[in-house]
Amino acid sequence: MKPSDYINSTAGKLIKTSQGYLAFLPNPLPPELAWSSLLVSLLSEAERELAKLALAGKGFPHPHILTRSFIRHEAVISSRIEGTRATLEDLYSYESEQMSFLEPNTDAREVYNYVKALDYGLERVKSLPLSLRLIRELHGILMDGVRGEVMTPGEFRRSQNWIGPAGCTLETATYVPPPVDEMREVLGALEQFIQASTDLPTLARIALIHYQFEAIHPFLDGNGRVGRLLVSLLLCQWDLLPSPLLYLSSFIERNRNEYYDRLLAVSQQSDWDGWLRFFFTGVREQSREAARCIENLQQLRNRYRAQLASRRSVKRLADVVDYLIGNPIFTVRKLQAGLGLTDFKTAHRYVNDLEQAGILREVTARKRNRLYRADEVFNAIKNE
Repeated sequence: MKPSDYINSTAGKLIKTSQGYLAFLPNPLPPELAWSSLLVSLLSEAERELAKLALAGKGFPHPHILTRSFIRHEAVISSRIEGTRATLEDLYSYESEQMSFLEPNTDAREVYNYVKALDYGLERVKSLPLSLRLIRELHGILMDGVRGEVMTPGEFRRSQNWIGPAGCTLETATYVPPPVDEMREVLGALEQFIQASTDLPTLARIALIHYQFEAIHPFLDGNGRVGRLLVSLLLCQWDLLPSPLLYLSSFIERNRNEYYDRLLAVSQQSDWDGWLRFFFTGVREQSREAARCIENLQQLRNRYRAQLASRRSVKRLADVVDYLIGNPIFTVRKLQAGLGLTDFKTAHRYVNDLEQAGILREVTARKRNRLYRADEVFNAIKNE
C-alpha cells in the first residue's frame, strides 16, 4: 500500500506493524456524513422502492415459497462474485439429490452452504441481535466441507491477510486489513455499533456496516459472502423487508469493479458519499427488479391455476403450482416430501398432469430419479 494514497483519509489510518508492513485500521463507526441533495434523493428513492418490494412480498400468497427462490438466487450470484461457477439450476438439482454423486467440495455445495447460512441467520435474528458470535457461526456454515474449509471455518483469523492481484505480497498488496490484535478491537466496536441505537437512516447504517466489515476482513476466506449475508439479515432484522427479497448481489456483480473501487475509496479518501450513492442506487434498482419478478411469478401462478381448474384434484394441483414457485426444479420424491404425500404414485400423477399441461418438462431422459423443471417459473426467477 502507498502511504500517499491514504494521506487524506479520515476513515482510518495506516499503521506500521512490528513486521514492517503497512496495514489499514478503520476508525469506529459512525463517520461524519455530508448529506448532499443528491444523496438524500437517492436514499428516498431507495427507501420508497424497498417499501414497494416489501409490500409486494407480503401480498404474495404463501410468501415463504417466494422467499425460498429469492434466497437461492442471491446465494448463486453472491457466490459467483467470488468465483464459484454453480448455476441456479445446479443448486436446485443438488438439493433434489440429483447430483448427490458429486464430491462434497463442489461449487454447488458452496452455494448450498450459503442458503443454509442465510436460513440459519434469519432464524437467529428473530430473537437475538446480530453479534460477532453469530457472524462466526454463519462463516462456519458457509465454509463447511468446501474449498475454504482449511481456512478455519467459524473462526476469526489469527494471521494477517491481504487483498490484491494474484501473486502479490504484503508489501505489494492493494489493501492490507488490520493486524490481528487491532482487528479484535475494531470488531468489538463494530458489534457495538450494530447493536446500539442511532438516528442514522437504516439503509445508511447497513451500508456503513458492510463497508466496515469488508475493511476489517476478519476471516481468511469468505469475507465477501459473509458481508453480503449481513446486508440480507439486517434488512430483515430491522424490518425493512419481511424476508430476504432483495438480491443486491446481482447489482454488485454487474458493477463489480465499481463496487471494489467504492469500498477502497472510502479507506483511501473517506469517500463515504460515493459508497452510499452506489449502495442506495443498488437497493433502488434491485428493489424494482425483484418487484417485477414477484409480479411475473404472480401472473404465472394465476395462469397455471386457471389452466388446471377443470382437472380432477384441482386443489392439490394448485398446491403443486405453489410448490414449484419455490422449487422450479425437483424430483417426484422431492415433491412428495414437500406436499406431505404418503403415496409416490399420487405425486407422480400430479407431475404428469402438469407435464401434460405444458407447465413442467422432464430434463434428464432417465427412467428413474427423473428431474422436472418449470421453465417459465425458473426463467422468471432468473429474470430471463
